[in-house]
Amino acid sequence: MLDDKSISDTIPVNDIRTDEVEFSHEAKIGKISDKTIFYLMSRGLSEEDAKAMIVRGFAYPISKELPVEYAVEMNNLINLELEGAIG
Repeated sequence: MLDDKSISDTIPVNDIRTDEVEFSHEAKIGKISDKTIFYLMSRGLSEEDAKAMIVRGFAYPISKELPVEYAVEMNNLINLELEGAIG
């Protein structure tokens, strides 16, 4: 998730009643890993660039199938959505 307000409703619902686990499923949505951001920042990327790279990596399989003009627009929209986002 890119902020503290976003939610994801999945069907079927997974009702986990403990804070002591990290749970995911095939259609994974979650907070971008602080460790991954730190790693990319230690390689010279800014925090914003690191987050954008991670999100674009997930979107790449879709964008590579689009005509170039649409793929460029999709990347621009990702960048706009990420401005000021929480990782």
